[in-house]
Amino acid sequence: MNDRWGGSPQADSLLQHQGTASAEIARPLVKPESFSRLPAVPEPTVVKRSIPHTNGRREFMLQKDSLFVMQRDGWYHVISEDYSYKSEPYYMILQHELEDKPVRPSSRSVLDAYVVPCCLERAKRAGIPVCEWGISQAYVPLPALLYGLNYFATSADFFVVDDNEQAKDVIKHITNKGKYPFCYQKLSEHATVHSCTAIFGHTVKSCEAIAGSAKKCYDLFALPLVKMVFVQTDSTSDTNVALSSLAPVRYNHLTDEERALLARYLEPREAR
Repeated sequence: MNDRWGGSPQADSLLQHQGTASAEIARPLVKPESFSRLPAVPEPTVVKRSIPHTNGRREFMLQKDSLFVMQRDGWYHVISEDYSYKSEPYYMILQHELEDKPVRPSSRSVLDAYVVPCCLERAKRAGIPVCEWGISQAYVPLPALLYGLNYFATSADFFVVDDNEQAKDVIKHITNKGKYPFCYQKLSEHATVHSCTAIFGHTVKSCEAIAGSAKKCYDLFALPLVKMVFVQTDSTSDTNVALSSLAPVRYNHLTDEERALLARYLEPREAR
């Protein structure tokens, strides 16, 4: 797990209310323990890739903006750094849906996963521990974790604020001077924020609680590559962790172990 604070701006329209009640969105179209070894990966039947380069050691070259479509177990899996609305991966998913091809993730899942309130409400209903959240345009309890909700917002950016002056500056930034709402998550006094990367529901280094949440999030959203942000409410226990958000992750931010795991999914075995 990587400890770090981050930063914020994604929902077209959200009904304003607080607590863990559901949020509606006006959609467009639609301490850590290392695993002793990587999880077993089933062999894909077909792999299409936009940049089919390998280096001298026959490792997969994950270049920026590479888009992969892989067929396994009767599903087409779209693998990308980002699935944001109107992105190439998003339209690739829509194309498969329009052609009535079974595809993961779905267009609905990628829209919901990157809008923090929608993500947390769906996760909560699926039995995943999540942070309590609220939507506001000014008020925020302190300390708190903040995410923007405007059209250009990304869940990859978040802020931790613990005093009024800091909160005022951050809110001004993520709301574009009060034009848009934001999402807040109240933090307890000793809470810490952690992030990790999940690849097809597997994490390379994580505690048992986060590994379990990663598997459940994949079952729910089917995002093959995703950054997961968690809040640990009690530093003395690995079990008190709650999902804060799901976010895009760049290939160049992957560790060597994570790149190796993703490459095992992407690269087919040599024909015998």
